[in-house]
Amino acid sequence: MQKPNFGEIWALWKRAATPKSVWKAEEDKEKFLDVIYWLRQLLSLLVGLLWGLVALKGVIGLGLFFAVNAGVVYLYCSIYQCIDEEEFGGLWELLKEGFFTSFAMFLVVWIIIYSTLHFN
Repeated sequence: MQKPNFGEIWALWKRAATPKSVWKAEEDKEKFLDVIYWLRQLLSLLVGLLWGLVALKGVIGLGLFFAVNAGVVYLYCSIYQCIDEEEFGGLWELLKEGFFTSFAMFLVVWIIIYSTLHFN
């Protein structure tokens, strides 16, 4: 097993945080999809905390999560990074990357926070 190179990881996240970074589809596709995956994990943690704190319930909470999750990823890819979605497999490929694992994290965090704070 190869040890992680923290210099490369730091450079990748610095690049991900820089607007309009250059991402080459042939060389950087997996790295960019990894960035989207981890962005979604962070987003699902924050949204789960927020939904639990404000006591959102049911279909409204789920629907808003789906809209926020897809919207943030779309805006990050198209406006912040200005990538051509077709070079990375199309918009659907970008929107589905890491979606179900982020949904699972969102549900766990949302349920734990809501149950802890609002359950009688």
